[in-house]
Amino acid sequence: MWHRKVSDLMSTSVVRVRRDTGFKEIAKLLAEYGITAVPVVDDEEHVVGVVSEADLLRKEAAGVDPAGLLPVLRPRPADRAKAEATIAQGLMNSPAVTARPEWTAVEAAQVMERHHVKRLPVVDEAGRLVGLVSRADLLRVFLRGDSAIREEISGEVLLRTLGVEPDAVTVHVVDGRVTLRGTVERKSLVPVAVRLCQGVDGVVDVSAELDHRVDDTTTAPDPEAAHHAG
Repeated sequence: MWHRKVSDLMSTSVVRVRRDTGFKEIAKLLAEYGITAVPVVDDEEHVVGVVSEADLLRKEAAGVDPAGLLPVLRPRPADRAKAEATIAQGLMNSPAVTARPEWTAVEAAQVMERHHVKRLPVVDEAGRLVGLVSRADLLRVFLRGDSAIREEISGEVLLRTLGVEPDAVTVHVVDGRVTLRGTVERKSLVPVAVRLCQGVDGVVDVSAELDHRVDDTTTAPDPEAAHHAG
């Protein structure tokens, strides 16, 4: 089946900074380009870290309230060091959480979810920056048209993968919601078909209204065992 890769979705024009880039320059870049984080690279374009808005805000949060009404925060040593940092080297999170161009959108989304980040620098085999993929980029898979989804499910999932003829099962797709109707040979094919359809890019939900000719999910009684039991 066809799955969009990170290389299909990522931006290749990436704002990046160096280890010695100053605090104000980083803040200016975030505001100018409307982004929430920038990768930090070395002289050979290897990604060595990421600086986010949250990293910059630590300095603001560590400041003293002019009115004296707010309590003074007592940050952890690591947070205090970031609050006192003035260049990317001290501000960045390192090592950076990155993605690879050959990953699927699902793989990238899982890494974002696991690490609670909104975007991932994309690196090649040598760790050099080649792009950036964001949550918004990954959501583009759901802009895929219903006809393309229906064609892939009918041709790739049902016919080529499961051997189900087109006239046996009809595929209805509305706004990414898939409904399968018809009859398959074996009952065990039903959950397999649903799972494979769920993996198709752009699918939001799958409903299976499928009958079967043979129930191969139950174990037939052993005649020999029944004879001895009698």
